[in-house]
Amino acid sequence: MNRRNFLHTVTAAAVGRAQTARRMNVIFLFADDLGWGDLGCYGHPHIQTPNLDRLAKQGTLFTQFYVNNPVCSPSRTAFMTGQFPARHKIHAHIATDENNAQRGMPNFLDPAVPNIARLLKQAGYATAHFGKWHLGNNKESPSPEAYGFDVNKTVNSNGNRWPDERELSFRAKSTGYIVDEAIRFIEKNRNQPFYINAWALVPHATLAPTAEQMKQYARFGPGTDFQKFPHRAAAEIFYSSVTDLDTQAGRLFAKLDELGLADNTLIFFSSDNGPEDIQIRNAGHSGVGSPGPFRGRKRSLYEGGVRTPGIARLTGRIPAGRVESRSVVTAVDWLPTVSSLAGIQAPASHALDGEDMSDVFTGKSRARNQPIYWEWRFNIAGHSLNKSPVLAMRDGDYKLLLNPDDSRVELYHIPNDPSEVNNLARLHPEIVKPMREKVLAWQRTLPPGPRDPSAGRNDYPWPK
Repeated sequence: MNRRNFLHTVTAAAVGRAQTARRMNVIFLFADDLGWGDLGCYGHPHIQTPNLDRLAKQGTLFTQFYVNNPVCSPSRTAFMTGQFPARHKIHAHIATDENNAQRGMPNFLDPAVPNIARLLKQAGYATAHFGKWHLGNNKESPSPEAYGFDVNKTVNSNGNRWPDERELSFRAKSTGYIVDEAIRFIEKNRNQPFYINAWALVPHATLAPTAEQMKQYARFGPGTDFQKFPHRAAAEIFYSSVTDLDTQAGRLFAKLDELGLADNTLIFFSSDNGPEDIQIRNAGHSGVGSPGPFRGRKRSLYEGGVRTPGIARLTGRIPAGRVESRSVVTAVDWLPTVSSLAGIQAPASHALDGEDMSDVFTGKSRARNQPIYWEWRFNIAGHSLNKSPVLAMRDGDYKLLLNPDDSRVELYHIPNDPSEVNNLARLHPEIVKPMREKVLAWQRTLPPGPRDPSAGRNDYPWPK
C-alpha cells in the first residue's frame, strides 16, 4: 500500500470511529391532523408522498402507533414529557385564558416538568423547535427557550414567531419555512449532536394551498363541464397540502445526505391526532383526511382519533424495510426511548407513563409492559359512530371504552377487529371487569375538572 492510500485508509477509519462515538442526532417530524391513512405507505390510493414512503422503506413503519390524546396540545405534552397529558390538566387544545379556565386547564405546560429537549440539552445536544408549539401562547406563557430549546421559530407560542403567521397564505408555505430553519440549524450544528422538533402546521385547517401545489390533483376537481366553477374540491386542497409536506420533508432528508449526517440521525415521523371532521367550520372545505380502516376521527378515542402514522429511521440500528404490526407503541414512550437510544437517563423523580421501547425500535417485536390510558371530557364532532365514550384503555390485544357511569361499555379485540365494530363486552365480562377497575382507578388519580354534558354520548335525534 502506498503512502497516499495508507493515509486515506487511516483517515477514513478515524472518521468512522468518530462517527461511531458521536451520539446520534434526532429529528422529530410532526404533522398536524394527518390521519393514519393519509400517506401512500399507509395505503392512501391517491395522495403522493414519495419521500415519506421512502423513509418507511429505509426504516421501520409501525402500524400500531398511538398518541395519548385526540387533539393537539395534550398530544404534544405527552411526547414532550413522557407522561399522560391529563396529569397536567391539559385535556384539550390550549386556547384563550377564558376557554382554558372553563375547561379546568392551565394556560401553558409547566416548564419545570422534565422534558426530552431539556434532557438532551443537558447531555450536550444543540436543541431547536421549529413550527407549531401550542403548549401556551398567552402573555404569561414561557417561551420555548424555557423548556430547553436553544433556538426556536414558531407559531402558537410566545417565542420567536413568523410575523405573517396569521396570513391565510402562510400555511401553504409554512412547511417550507420550517424546513428552511431546520436546515440552517443543522448546517450550523453539524459537528455536534442535535435535536430538532420540526412540527408542521398542515394539514390542519384552514388550508389554502397555492394553485401550483394543487395542480397535480386537478383531476379531483368538479370536471370539464364546470371550467368556470369557482370552488376547488376538498380533495384538491387536502391532498396537495399533504404532498407539499412530503416535498419539504424530502428537502430535509436530502440535506442530511449532502452533509453526510443521514446515517447518524434518528428521524421519527408522526401526527398529533387523527384527521379533522368536515363538519368543523374551518375544515368545511378540506376535511377529507383518512383514518384508514378505523372508526373515529379527531377528538374521538376510537382508533381513528388516536392511532397515527409512526415511522422511524436510524441506519444500522433501526431495521430497514420493516413493517412492525405486533408491537404497540405510544407517544409517552418517546422520551424514555430516545433517552435510551442516546445513552442518557431521565431523572428518577420523573414518573414516566411510557416505557423504553428502544428494543422495539431496533428490531424486537413484543407486547408492551404498560397499558395505555385515554380520557376525553368534551364534545366530539361528526357522525354518531365516531363519538366515543369518555375513557379508553389498551391492554394487550384488548381495548376497553366506557363512561364512568357504565352508560356505555365497549370491548374490542383490536388485532381481529381494528375497525371496532364488534363489541365483546357482554361476551367477556371476565375481561371487562379488571380492565374497568384499572381505567377507573387511573381516572381517580387525575386532577378533577369540568366535563361537557355531551361527553361520552352518541345520541342521534331520531324522528318522533
